[in-house]
Amino acid sequence: MTTAADVVELLSAHSLTLATAESLTAGAVAARVADISGASRVLRGGVIAYQNDIKADVLGVNTARLDSHGAVDEQVSLQMADGARRRLGANLGVATTGVAGPQPHQGQPVGTVWIAVATDEVQRATLFRFEGDRETIRQASVDAALRLIVDVVHGPSGIGE
Repeated sequence: MTTAADVVELLSAHSLTLATAESLTAGAVAARVADISGASRVLRGGVIAYQNDIKADVLGVNTARLDSHGAVDEQVSLQMADGARRRLGANLGVATTGVAGPQPHQGQPVGTVWIAVATDEVQRATLFRFEGDRETIRQASVDAALRLIVDVVHGPSGIGE
C-alpha cells in the first residue's frame, strides 16, 4: 500500500513538488501529505474546489465541459490537476472529483471517482468505482490518489526517470 510517506520520500528524492485540486476529498490528500515530516519540501499547496465555479474560476476548468458533462468527468479531472499544478507552481498536480454519496450526483452513481495527475509530460486520469459509505469512498479516493502519484512518477513516461 502506498502511503503519504512514500509520496513525500519519492517526490523529495526527485526534487519534485506537488499541488492538489480536491473536490470530494475536500483537502484530505493535501492533509495526508502534510502529516508527514518533510512535506514542506514537496507540498506547494492545494485548492478545495467543491463547487463548479471554483473549478472554473480558480483552476481554469472549461465551463462548457462542466455544463455538458458535469464535474465527475475525465477531462474535468485532468483540467483540475493541470490547473492546480500551474496555479500553484508545482511539477505535479493531482485532482479528485467524484460522488461520495449518499445520493447520486449529476447522473453519476455513488462511488464514481475520477483521479488525475498532470505534469508537463504526463496527463493521466483513472476512473474508480468504490463501494461503501461516504467516508469509505473518500478515504479510498485519497489512497488511490497517492498510488497514482507514485505510478506516474515511476511509470515508463514518468517524470522521475
